[in-house]
Amino acid sequence: MLRAMTAPVAHVLVVEDEAAIAETVLYALRSEGYAASHCLLGGEALLRLQAGGIDVVVLDVGLPDLGGFEVCRRLRALPGPAAQLPVIFLTARNDEVDRVLGLELGADDYMTKPFSPRELVARVRARLRRAAPAVAAPDAEAGWKEHGAFAIDREGRRIRFRGQALDLTRYEYALLESLLQRPGAILSRAQLMDRGWDSSADSADRTVDTHVKTLRAKLRAAGASDDPIRTHRGLGYALEV
Repeated sequence: MLRAMTAPVAHVLVVEDEAAIAETVLYALRSEGYAASHCLLGGEALLRLQAGGIDVVVLDVGLPDLGGFEVCRRLRALPGPAAQLPVIFLTARNDEVDRVLGLELGADDYMTKPFSPRELVARVRARLRRAAPAVAAPDAEAGWKEHGAFAIDREGRRIRFRGQALDLTRYEYALLESLLQRPGAILSRAQLMDRGWDSSADSADRTVDTHVKTLRAKLRAAGASDDPIRTHRGLGYALEV
């Protein structure tokens, strides 16, 4: 009898030095069908991530060797697909400064202790869904639509500026895609969050401002002499193409 083929099981790495929290998270993940493994230290986690086979990282900020922020920074500097892994921070602190720093380092989500294991699993599921690779079009140039100096392939989730591909995080892509839908129109922070963010925990004005800042830096690196993202104080942002 032929067995039906099943999709590969996603593997979540939990980096947490508090045993009770780690066990709770691992149990919640495995109960939902995910493979889950555990590291106590940041250095150990980096070695595990370099070996491959991980799809999402749940990363505690307060680790005893390397702090979670430093682990994330080093992860983003790794060569290959490991640098693009979704990262969800766990922290006992709820300061906005810490939250913004984590996002600037390339984190995808942020949960403050104590938290609901079910909510954490839901966020892992959301990150996996967003990180799923798009099916490539038969023609590599198919699907591109030009907007002045920009070109966007929405199906492939790719954006170019003056012919150069932009290496964007998922939130940078969502923000720029939203602005490209209505070039010249002013979109408020709330509108941008509604279109690009998928959880209330991400919905802070400073979060949008942080991603605008990193996006502007990438556009300058791609050759933008004038800033195409205009700030309209008290209103929001607009894109000049």
